[in-house]
Amino acid sequence: MAQIISQYGMILLRAMGQTLLLALFGLLFGCILGIIFGLLSVVKNKVCNAIALVYVNVIRGVPMIVLAFFIYIGVPYAFKNYLHMPIVFSALTAGTICLALNCGAYMAEIIRAGIQSIDVGQMEAARSLGLPYWRGMFRVVLPQAIRNMIPSIVNQFIITLKDTSILSVIGFPELVNKAKNVVAITFKSFEVYFIIGLMYLIIILILQQVAKILERRLNRGRRRA
Repeated sequence: MAQIISQYGMILLRAMGQTLLLALFGLLFGCILGIIFGLLSVVKNKVCNAIALVYVNVIRGVPMIVLAFFIYIGVPYAFKNYLHMPIVFSALTAGTICLALNCGAYMAEIIRAGIQSIDVGQMEAARSLGLPYWRGMFRVVLPQAIRNMIPSIVNQFIITLKDTSILSVIGFPELVNKAKNVVAITFKSFEVYFIIGLMYLIIILILQQVAKILERRLNRGRRRA
């Protein structure tokens, strides 16, 4: 095991960096999608509610490996053969889109629940001061909701980080993909995957502690308020 770490440790660390980068991209764009569809799910408009419901149910109902192949292979095929517009997605682009869509569906539910946790009187007070609905939402309700959602967002980042391993199937050089290469060279699958599991465990434990610290601070802030 020590020999694997000394020979391939830097390769695995760089792959861990790629994994974290992909997870951050997925969470960033997933948050944007989550805000959009989360807001659509709480407005008093049946069409907007239906759009949000379809997006959340479809994305959450499709296995992520299928979504990855669809974006990486299926979408370029459709553009080339049906629209006569040849496009090619890099593994990073396809992986980011896949993670963002998947993360966005769960973030939409987190944001919907966060907004609904804020007392309706907050919006009524904003409207009584002359603020339009959307300005009241973005200036009054959403900032309070996001504060409540921070621990859930950190937990979603942990889930997104673990989901990156699925994207090894499209050739993205994340940790599991590089681990397969190392196993192919060394034929030491137990040692290599033990190291990979340990690397994931350390990162996830750190993030879990961050989530707990944030939750304790937010709870203290609420008690003081």
